[in-house]
Amino acid sequence: MIFNFRLVSDEVENFRREISIDADSTFLDLRNAICDSVGYDKNQMCSFFLCDDNWEKNREITLEDMGSDSDQDIFLMEETILSDYIDDGQKLIFVFDYLTDRCFFLEMKKSQAGKNLKDPICIASMGIAPAQIMDFNEFEAKTATAATSAVDLDEDFYGSDQYNADEFDTEGFDEMTFDE
Repeated sequence: MIFNFRLVSDEVENFRREISIDADSTFLDLRNAICDSVGYDKNQMCSFFLCDDNWEKNREITLEDMGSDSDQDIFLMEETILSDYIDDGQKLIFVFDYLTDRCFFLEMKKSQAGKNLKDPICIASMGIAPAQIMDFNEFEAKTATAATSAVDLDEDFYGSDQYNADEFDTEGFDEMTFDE
């Protein structure tokens, strides 16, 4: 089975990627496909979060075991198979910048039963991805500007745990490039 994920950002308007990946691949394979599609360094700490329909974070699937003292199970990307946790419409958050809690929002848009895919591929690309790492001084400046503007940082700033589902509409995909 092949899963097709749509990836968007709350930082960059008109940014989208679509990634096709085999359902038996790991979350690490998905992370690598995302990083390849946006040109990010794969040596940065990152995590996936499985989300409910309102983008509330539930289970974390992380790149490395950070030695948590909690009783909760640790789910590592390299050991966790996509098909064990992903269904049609599943929402995920991929945190790529831990310092500023910046992320991509993913949704599993469709699955293709009876097909397999050796390597994940980016099948659609639109727009330029946000920088992987934001300079901390720039982050502080944006935080200060947002605070003085009386903006609610929980909803309108980078890393929001909420996302407008309309951003997943297919409108504008005719402007995208499609790779074979």
